[in-house]
Amino acid sequence: MPLALLALAIGAFGIGTTEFVIMGLLPEVAGDFGVSIPTAGFLVTGYALGVVFGAPLMTVLGTKIPRKRMLMLLMGLFIVGNLLSAVAPAFAVLLIGRVVASLAHGAFFGIGSVVAADLVAADKKAGAIAMMFTGLTVANVVGVPLGTLVGQNIGWRVTFAVVAALGVVGLVGIAKLVPEMPRAEGVRLRHELAAFKNAQVLLAMAMTVLGFGGVFAAITYIAPMMTHVAGFADGSVTWLLVLFGLGMVGGNLVGGKYADRALMPMLYISLGALAVVLALFTLTAHNKALAAVTITLIGALGFAAVPPLQKRVLDQAHGAPTLASAVNIGAFNLGNALSAWLGGVVIAAGLGYTAPNWVGAALAAGALILAFVSAALERRDSAPRSPGHIVAGSTATERQETGAHRDGRLIGAIGVGGGAPEQDHGFAATAVEALA
Repeated sequence: MPLALLALAIGAFGIGTTEFVIMGLLPEVAGDFGVSIPTAGFLVTGYALGVVFGAPLMTVLGTKIPRKRMLMLLMGLFIVGNLLSAVAPAFAVLLIGRVVASLAHGAFFGIGSVVAADLVAADKKAGAIAMMFTGLTVANVVGVPLGTLVGQNIGWRVTFAVVAALGVVGLVGIAKLVPEMPRAEGVRLRHELAAFKNAQVLLAMAMTVLGFGGVFAAITYIAPMMTHVAGFADGSVTWLLVLFGLGMVGGNLVGGKYADRALMPMLYISLGALAVVLALFTLTAHNKALAAVTITLIGALGFAAVPPLQKRVLDQAHGAPTLASAVNIGAFNLGNALSAWLGGVVIAAGLGYTAPNWVGAALAAGALILAFVSAALERRDSAPRSPGHIVAGSTATERQETGAHRDGRLIGAIGVGGGAPEQDHGFAATAVEALA
């Protein structure tokens, strides 16, 4: 694997750390600023919403900037946001710092996925994406526990200062190791937006929302579930989250490896198994050992789906994948927000702390159904048809219009009449589609 992937992984490590570390520091932050824990929780919500809206916004703003330079600018924004958080004199300023840092999140992973895929051969693209996302998963094993430890014993401001320093390392790594990758000629914003007309792109994003939402329906409420149901001590929750992080690392690497060989089967297996494990968690949550194993499996199966889902979006948005890739990162956070809300609804309804597991199982099962629908539509669209096939009973005028429509599509694909030509395999795919 190219060393440039290491630089991307370091950036991902810093972003993953700043996203999740705040969850363990809410009491300290709330105490310093004299606000309630629920109010401090806006630091989590604000970050998530910043990712959802920042992903398309920053990607659109960067459409005229070469990808390497855009990645460097995003890391600069991430550093500024964390430095602002570290020196925040008031809670509102800290919230602004969190939102500023979050604006870099979606676009970094979205553009980084495209860059990582372009650095390697076609049969290694999912593995390269997984390598970059390894930084995010390792952050949950190393960065978040260490950041929480530092924040609780030295001060939460020190944690954000250290994360900003990680951003500097990532920025230097990108500057030194990532090759210059100029913006693809002929690919404009309208081409990026056109990807959202593709039903397969939208289905892949819906799978992301539901599949990853299934994971966080359970994990969001892991602390009360493990302390009140399984009987763990409060201090044990950190180590249970480490197990979850270890599962994420392993699942991410396995998903990247096998997605390059059989992408859709990898999605079937990971999403189907995730639905089953989440349903079983309602039972295993009552036993400490089984609960620990189940948490690890949830992390593994949830992140085994990440590389194939991200590659699925890149494949389907061929020719102009940057915006779609970034929006799909926002879809992960949208799934987090949706599942956390639904989990809270069932708990508030008096169904118990294990009820979110059923919510997660249902969401993962929904993602699996969408995967089968996506594959069925793809088989239908790729089924060979006779070049001279005309619907029986059509008039001569209709046949002529059909031919003209087909030719017009091909002309549009080639770029005649002022349209920009599709690039690389994007042109080939469009031309084949036009002739179908």
